[in-house]
Amino acid sequence: MSDPIAAALQTYVDAGAMAGAATLIWRQGRELQSCAVGWADREARRPLARDTLFRIASMTKPVTSVAAMTMLQDGLFYLDDPITTVAPEFGDMRVLRAPDAPLGDSVPAERPITFGDLLTHRSGLTYGGLHPGPLSDAYAQALGGDIDSHVAPDDWIAGLAALPLIAQPGAAFNYGCSTDLLGFLLARLEGATLGETLARRVFRPLGMTDTGFLVPAAQRHRRASLYGWTADGVIEPRQTASAGSSLPERPDDMAYESGGQGLWSTLDDYLTFARLFVEGGGPLLTPASYELMVRNRLSEPQRQAATMMGVPTFLPGHGFGLGLATVLDPATASFTRGKGGVGTVSWPGAFGGWWQADPTDGSVMLFLTHNVLDLELAAQGIGLGVYGAIGEFHALGVELKA
Repeated sequence: MSDPIAAALQTYVDAGAMAGAATLIWRQGRELQSCAVGWADREARRPLARDTLFRIASMTKPVTSVAAMTMLQDGLFYLDDPITTVAPEFGDMRVLRAPDAPLGDSVPAERPITFGDLLTHRSGLTYGGLHPGPLSDAYAQALGGDIDSHVAPDDWIAGLAALPLIAQPGAAFNYGCSTDLLGFLLARLEGATLGETLARRVFRPLGMTDTGFLVPAAQRHRRASLYGWTADGVIEPRQTASAGSSLPERPDDMAYESGGQGLWSTLDDYLTFARLFVEGGGPLLTPASYELMVRNRLSEPQRQAATMMGVPTFLPGHGFGLGLATVLDPATASFTRGKGGVGTVSWPGAFGGWWQADPTDGSVMLFLTHNVLDLELAAQGIGLGVYGAIGEFHALGVELKA
């Protein structure tokens, strides 16, 4: 292969570290690189293509956050507004004395959750799977699957509000379903579903014709199949994501839409979205809104204390703005949260999707794959080869941009 990135990624496919991946590098109005390597469906021998549709998991969060910023611009809420103005269900919250404490071992919340808390993951909400024990079981029972849930939005909101928080609102960064709740509040404010809200405020204005919570039947042949690994480290097809968070086929009439991790998208659609962050927010965001999003809002103690699965969420070079990570110090930043000049933003997805937008050189880098991460296997180092592929893609891409 003449493309060194394609050649490098092919070695990961050949080694069984991933079924395939699609990449794109764009800088200052020009595409520098793109490739699709490996299989969209290995068993059917269907290769990946430029227009393959991927589940983008938590790469959904920045999209929902941008939609929120357009509503902030319209004066529909302010960052310091309590969410009880839209969701009175959260009017009497309690906080666990410890994340693994019994659900009844709690104290009153010291203040209401605000919209700003949701956008910075300082709401005290979490993902149940990150905290095995009583809280994990309660989350699963009340909320259903993280991506495809049988629980209707209003019931989901009520169920979440009935559970205790793991930290006082505003006190700490705890990754979790804050963005899912934010999405449902945006839908209430808009008087529409979240899918309709995102379409009106983000997808249609940007021309993102292939992005949504449901893939139309006529386009389902373009979807990438999911892959995971056996306990022996052998790649295998999966019908659902980990812990039953998704269904093999989402029902057309499912009301629940995950603003934190539910979207499907393509290389070209997500490039269109990511360009917002190298073009000062235009055409959706004002310069002031753009600056709000990319500026770090976490205190130093909050950045240092943030962990996921026992691993630090942020290296010293990273902070977190409104819905996405931001580079504070290029020398100590890692590609996992974006590594570029100051103000480079990123937020990856659990299926191996990764991107960054660097305003200092006007570049966007995108990597999409379809890799199911099992927490127990990942703790043993199984299924992590895709992150080596992302690291190699980033390194080769930096050379290409130079």
